[in-house]
Amino acid sequence: MTCQTYSLFVLSVIMIYFGRFGNSLILAQLQNDIDQLKADFNSSHSDVADGGPIFTDKLINWTERNEKRIILSQIASMYLEMLENADKSKAHVRHISEELYTLKNSLPDGLKKVKDLMDLTKLQMNDLKIQRKAVNELFSVLQKLVETPSSLKRKRSQSQRRCKC
Repeated sequence: MTCQTYSLFVLSVIMIYFGRFGNSLILAQLQNDIDQLKADFNSSHSDVADGGPIFTDKLINWTERNEKRIILSQIASMYLEMLENADKSKAHVRHISEELYTLKNSLPDGLKKVKDLMDLTKLQMNDLKIQRKAVNELFSVLQKLVETPSSLKRKRSQSQRRCKC
């Protein structure tokens, strides 16, 4: 995959995970719009390849559908932020922005989850008050960590067998 196809690839992944590809006409139109956007940003410049991709490498680590939806909602927000300063009088910029905005809004909790993660990184773990609170929550957190997906499935199937509703 060349550096020039990253934008289309990421947008395609976003749209697939948000369930927006009903027909190939949207993809074909977006390909044309992205080609025009590439020209606007001079994305064929030699420095585009420096350091590798910025989004597609991150997607590899997010394997579960719900996980991918979280990271993709954040990536969509970043594209929208980038396009805020683009020339909105151009139809291709408006079209890409509208599609991204629609996709982003289809998962309102994705941004909340990203915010939760960002809030965790800001915690000052050397603060005594934070440490006290953390110690008070430690047992509950350990309980959640011990619950594995297989034990959750077992609990669900056992409760379904008991209930003869």
